Amino acid sequence: MYNMKEMIAFCGFDCLECPVYKATVNGDDKKLREILSKESNPNIKIEDIHCNGCKSHNDKYYYCEVCKIKKCCIEKNLENCAYCSIFPCSMLNEAFKEYPEAKLRLEKIRND
Repeated sequence: MYNMKEMIAFCGFDCLECPVYKATVNGDDKKLREILSKESNPNIKIEDIHCNGCKSHNDKYYYCEVCKIKKCCIEKNLENCAYCSIFPCSMLNEAFKEYPEAKLRLEKIRND
């Protein structure tokens, strides 16, 4: 489960390090608008980027709605990918290219 210093997403990302999560929980609409201004999809609105963590039941972050890693973990009833028998899969390896620290985090969980 989580501790006070990290909130691990299905993919191993620490939500507490995420600027979208931080802006959401702090009610920082200015920061959310700044993040939104860098979004390449013009159909994304500010209400689509509120994130309470991908394991939250009231998450509205559009990335989480289409996340194949999240969907896979939910279907397999896994806390995160560290507990999967096929770790690391091709989906994770793609994510690790952008977030290599997530791989280290999940490997630590697997080894504990």
